[in-house]
Amino acid sequence: MNRRNSICLGIVFIYFFLFLAGCTGKKVSEQEAAVAQDPAAMGQAESLESKTTTIMEGRTTGPMLPVYFDFDDYSIRSDQQPRIQVNADFLKKEEAVKIRIEGNCDPKGTREYNLALGEKRALSAKRYLVNLGIPAERITTVSFGEEKILLHGHDEMSWAQNRRDDFVAE
Repeated sequence: MNRRNSICLGIVFIYFFLFLAGCTGKKVSEQEAAVAQDPAAMGQAESLESKTTTIMEGRTTGPMLPVYFDFDDYSIRSDQQPRIQVNADFLKKEEAVKIRIEGNCDPKGTREYNLALGEKRALSAKRYLVNLGIPAERITTVSFGEEKILLHGHDEMSWAQNRRDDFVAE
């Protein structure tokens, strides 16, 4: 019986090694098979050079730009005035577009305080756009406070990115 088990085990090993030997051949991928059948299947070769794409900040609809605020403040900073001017120029050119200004805050402060501050930020941007000639009827405001955090880091860089108004086309 022992000899019989040895023979069976030997046969199993032989089949196993033959199976492995059969699996070592080069397999043709589906993509290679498609190209072999039809060389045009791959389409034109694309350049590996990076393409310029417009990446918008925050949740703002392009080509408008978000406006950033200082900590615990809702006044439009002088370095943000060119950004809001870009938004006004876009809205003057696209007279049918209506927007929603979304006031956002960093997570510091209470929920209620941040909702109030976000509303003040949104209303401040709306007043600025109205002063630049955009009809108030085309602009709505909402405060998200700290509810729609963009960056969840616990550092000044993340907090500064969250203190913003987003301009969203409706």
